[in-house]
Amino acid sequence: MNTRRRISLLTVTCALGLLAAAVPAVAQGTYPDHPVKVIVALPAGGGVDIIARLVGQKLAAVTGQPFVVDNRAGASGRIGLPVVAKAAPDGYTLMTSPASFLTTNKSIFKELPYDPQADFAPITKLANQSMVLVVKDKQKFSSAGALLAAAKAKPGSLNYASSGDGSPQHLAALMFETRAQVRMTHVPYKGGALAITDLLGGNVDLLFAPLPEALPYLKTGKLTALALMSDKRSALIADVPTMREAGIPNMVMQTWIGLLAPAATPRALVDQLNRQVHAILQSEDVKKQLYEIGMETAPTTPEQFQQVIAQEIALHADLVKASGLVPQ
Repeated sequence: MNTRRRISLLTVTCALGLLAAAVPAVAQGTYPDHPVKVIVALPAGGGVDIIARLVGQKLAAVTGQPFVVDNRAGASGRIGLPVVAKAAPDGYTLMTSPASFLTTNKSIFKELPYDPQADFAPITKLANQSMVLVVKDKQKFSSAGALLAAAKAKPGSLNYASSGDGSPQHLAALMFETRAQVRMTHVPYKGGALAITDLLGGNVDLLFAPLPEALPYLKTGKLTALALMSDKRSALIADVPTMREAGIPNMVMQTWIGLLAPAATPRALVDQLNRQVHAILQSEDVKKQLYEIGMETAPTTPEQFQQVIAQEIALHADLVKASGLVPQ
């Protein structure tokens, strides 16, 4: 073999080596080969944290690598989501997020340290959750109608908790205020668990909570559900009427939780995670576990999930504008 041909073969070999090194690990069938971090921009104990840990445990069993939940709570997602937006798009930093951080925040805040559509690669929706109006003092508020009457009698006198500005709890209350034409006082917290704690302590009057977060306290009688923001009753709290049944129409709201990666994550990796998570969500034991805590599995394609985010950004912008809320 002459010298020129030897050099040419050496060049090709080196180029192929570099190309192999650049191919995403998923394409080589090795993803994940070390632990994966799953950011949850809320405290531990809420619905988002619960499903992140459940799906993470199942993914760990499938892949042989830990999926470790990292709670980065505070500032309505503006602490945790930028961490994911700036992470390497290699599949080793993922995010389980409520709808509000990706949809409502764009209307609630003048500026965001992330772009909800450009900075993330949607993988799949995980679950839907109904919103329920709950109180501690059932003698003071015997029904949704009684609470509405109290809110109308003294505008601004009732305090409602939420898990932060722009959260599902906040958005549900804005819908209630706007469509029932009442005014209440918003008290934001750093997470749903903290909001419920203060409701239990009597520091606030009411909370529009995702059903999974409220359900344990409804079962023990520590909290009372007045109405469900759904078009039908839930078998888990069958005696609780819908808002329409309670005489308050046009009050349907469902929130969701989804799984995302940083933008530019290889499509092969997104597809692998989508397939694996779909299989997990379709298993009977996971469906049962989620149903028992008030969640309904809701797997989607990445494109369907992306479309949901875009549609709800527009929908929530209209709702926030109608409420008269000034972006912070």
